[in-house]
Amino acid sequence: MRKRRNHDAGFKARVALEAVKGERTVSELAAEYGVHPTMIHQWKKALLDGAADIFERGGRKPVAEVDEETVRSLHAKIGELAVANDFLSRKLKPWTGK
Repeated sequence: MRKRRNHDAGFKARVALEAVKGERTVSELAAEYGVHPTMIHQWKKALLDGAADIFERGGRKPVAEVDEETVRSLHAKIGELAVANDFLSRKLKPWTGK
């Protein structure tokens, strides 16, 4: 049995575009690229379903704004929890279950 492979987005896009073009059959593409035909069908469907989103959002995802005060408070909370965790790990004895 072969090990599961993870393909990068560029590879998937290239194969899906070739499938959309229709110059070769999905079986031919699957043999050439070494992937299952079902995967090519899924990638092609994802490409066609997501193509409209590119034009609706201008091709860019909105950038999330970072609130500096929230970041500072979260860093402080992480520090507090780290100190508490360190204290408890030194003071509590491991439970053996006996």
